[in-house]
Amino acid sequence: MAGAIPEAVLPQMGEGILPGHAIEALAGRGAIRTVRPFRADQVQPASLDLRLGAVAWRIRASFLPGPGVSVAERLEQLALHQLDLSNGEVLETGCVYLVELQEALALSPDIAASANPKSSTGRLDVFTRVIADRARAFDVIPAGYDGPLYLEISPRTFPILVREGSRLSQIRFRRGDARLDEVALGALNRRERLVDASRADVVGGGIAVSVDLSGDGFGGLLGFRAKRHTGLIDVDARAACDVEDYWEPLATRGRRELVLDPDAFYILASKEAVHVPPDHAAEMVPFDPLVGEFRVHYAGFFDPGFGHEAAGGRGARAVLEVRSREVPFILEDGQIVGRLVYERMLESPRVLGLGSNYQAQGLKLSKHFRAWR
Repeated sequence: MAGAIPEAVLPQMGEGILPGHAIEALAGRGAIRTVRPFRADQVQPASLDLRLGAVAWRIRASFLPGPGVSVAERLEQLALHQLDLSNGEVLETGCVYLVELQEALALSPDIAASANPKSSTGRLDVFTRVIADRARAFDVIPAGYDGPLYLEISPRTFPILVREGSRLSQIRFRRGDARLDEVALGALNRRERLVDASRADVVGGGIAVSVDLSGDGFGGLLGFRAKRHTGLIDVDARAACDVEDYWEPLATRGRRELVLDPDAFYILASKEAVHVPPDHAAEMVPFDPLVGEFRVHYAGFFDPGFGHEAAGGRGARAVLEVRSREVPFILEDGQIVGRLVYERMLESPRVLGLGSNYQAQGLKLSKHFRAWR
């Protein structure tokens, strides 16, 4: 049971994102319930990886249960087929699946949570959202929630092989409102230099992030466009796939722009190097849905300490997962595509990084691919 987690103390006062040792304290007192103990690397500096359970359901459509309704009740109406994940199953593109997660919650009235795809999940164009009983919104778990968690999974580009225990999503716990307003964000930027740009644009309560289509620093490479009709990807296998079997490298050819094809998926990089101080966490959120026919960054969590040790503390590039919509759209070098929203940590994590595949990253594909050239 989760109670086997080593003893840790949850701070009693203050507002902020809970660090890893406080997440362990939540589990130790039964606020996170799971049949199997946490894996050694499951607790991250400011989040917890969520594990798939043993059963998946192919469902007719995505849904929210709404007030007074459990996910299981809606599942009875929407399930088409049941899959046993104990030995692994392939999830096909264009289909929607639902899996009960191994972690359930019994939160106190002062603790809420939010979820997001893991970085590796977003970089495979796998759309995931956590659903709780009686939920009116995806990926949002209200304070005091007591019940199971489910993960909606919809592969968009590549078919994927998953199994019981696979980790596609992550959850953050917070006490109170820890989000920095524009005044506090400006002060933090002056003190810590959150991006390496000459001037940090604060828009909508976040630091603006733009796209790099110059090819500078990446040998003339703009990014990668996903191929269609590829082989499957085992989500638990590292460095098992050749890049060119799944991706088309995009060269600048002297241009600083990229025409996004409708319904295509791209991996690009931010122009700014991003820095998240160890006593803060960040999340990438949309800049403005009215400024372009594209969506950026499925996996929005940035851990405390991201870019802190890179290049002498000057930050690391953010990788942008970009999916275009119904019409072709010209994306230009330096165009703002997202905002980094910063939140205070309740306490600084005791360990940073944990061997992440994406700390001090550049233009980097997910961990499933071998090094490219």
